[in-house]
Amino acid sequence: MDENKHLSRRKFLGYLGTGTAYLAASSIGLGSFSKKASAAEGNQSLIDFPTIKVSDSFNPTRDTATASDDLVLPSGFKYEVIAAYGDTINIKGDTFGDNNSYTHFFPLEGSRAEGLLWIGHESTNELWLEDGNQQKHLTPAQQRSLLYNQGASIIKVFRNDKGHWKMDTQSEYSRRITGLDAIELTGPARGTKAVHHASRVQGTIANRGGGTTLWGTVLSCENQFESTCRSTGLDPTHYGWVVEADPFDTHAQPKKHTALGRFNHGNVTMGLSLDGKVTVYMGEDTEDACVYKFISSNKYEPSRGKANSELLHEGKLYAANKATGHWVELTIEAVTQSIKDYRYQIPGVLNLSRESLLEIFKEQADIYVHAREAAIILGATLSDRPATVTINPTDHTLYIAYTNNGQRGNLHGQIIRFLEKNNNLGATEFSYEIFAVGGPQSGFSSPGSLAFDTKGNLWVVSNISADQLNKGAWAQFKNNGLYVIPASGETKETRQFASAPYDAEFDGVSFTPDERTLFLTVKHPGETTQDRVKLTSTWPHRLGDSIPRSALVAISGAAF
Repeated sequence: MDENKHLSRRKFLGYLGTGTAYLAASSIGLGSFSKKASAAEGNQSLIDFPTIKVSDSFNPTRDTATASDDLVLPSGFKYEVIAAYGDTINIKGDTFGDNNSYTHFFPLEGSRAEGLLWIGHESTNELWLEDGNQQKHLTPAQQRSLLYNQGASIIKVFRNDKGHWKMDTQSEYSRRITGLDAIELTGPARGTKAVHHASRVQGTIANRGGGTTLWGTVLSCENQFESTCRSTGLDPTHYGWVVEADPFDTHAQPKKHTALGRFNHGNVTMGLSLDGKVTVYMGEDTEDACVYKFISSNKYEPSRGKANSELLHEGKLYAANKATGHWVELTIEAVTQSIKDYRYQIPGVLNLSRESLLEIFKEQADIYVHAREAAIILGATLSDRPATVTINPTDHTLYIAYTNNGQRGNLHGQIIRFLEKNNNLGATEFSYEIFAVGGPQSGFSSPGSLAFDTKGNLWVVSNISADQLNKGAWAQFKNNGLYVIPASGETKETRQFASAPYDAEFDGVSFTPDERTLFLTVKHPGETTQDRVKLTSTWPHRLGDSIPRSALVAISGAAF
């Protein structure tokens, strides 16, 4: 990208990874925010391409939803495994990490068939570590493997003249970012007592969701980091952050932006306020969790290119109070004032005494390190796993996937839409409505990741726990799936596009610029396996392979 030129609207939307069309009102719950659908001229998509199936849709069959140990697609589509856990990705011998999650395709010089792929790695299945996990504590070698196989992979991919996607293991760009690397801290918590005076920490782990910046870098989210910290003795205050990395700069050190807050980040999405400030929305992927927003202190200047990263060093952090329709700013003054007011009832979900909280919150840095506790104290609404937030850039509404919360009887989750006041992403007031409710009436359960294509179709990944699949209230949904909620057309009901292998779930929906290829990650197939002898999955069924492997796949029309 030419950093001396302003971003075109097309590139701006592309970096957000969302569509250019409104979602039309439909039978699944679109309400007062909806407007007419307006597909971008000339766009051709995976499900509307002349060489693939036919015109405005694919043709799901009754077999799309399955309980089989395979990745099942509608007639006319195929998948190819590009990389799987343990595959060599470069000439140094680095290997593809485990339980891959968020992806983003960065085209090289505008190519539709060659680019860099970022793939996050959320966790490591200890069963497949060196020597298995037969002892109570991990050996040093196992700890190293546990950390190495989290983080991210950056690989160069290309589509050859036969239409097959391949990984270029000779590329200078192909590399790993792991739990063993040095990572810089930025922002208000850097070097403070709250992070034990660290300015540099060891690695990034639990990298689930993510997003892209307006200046063309990746933001990767550290999610469920606690168990890895316990297994390896890492300082938990150094994890749970949003990490920025540049796929094209092989020498730049990744950065953890403390101004964005520390919690179990589900994903992150970036936009601009009406006055030109960067806004970052973040979901918290845990039960009884909050939705957060960051607004930079200074304005975005396209001419500064990647130097705009400094905007993430300083700003205001908010959490959503759905009852009042306000974004509540998280400040040390407001938190300590509440705690010291003995009329104020400490929320039971915190399970901390007033005295303990006063010990935690001493200065503003503590707000960022303990953002969840601060948000709850100041009245942010606790919700059922708000894992993913994405922006429809045309109407500036936010789509949030609330996955589920079995403890509160919300078994199937829902998708909620926020509208910022005056369509301004920098506003401190909002309204919201339910867009779609998971369950039998919608055809999907437990929405996880969300993504728009350029026609305005909303792609939804389900996130039913492996131990619940094909059982009880979830039996009718069979294995986890990938669903599409169409933007317009005569048929508006949710349609299932793909079904996952045993125990697995999908993630990382992203497209090539021409949308002839969809990239998708398949993580933790065979997750319920208890030992290496009795496998619950052997996907991706590669010749000579003896274990199930998380993998990155490319999906396209079989006719291409």
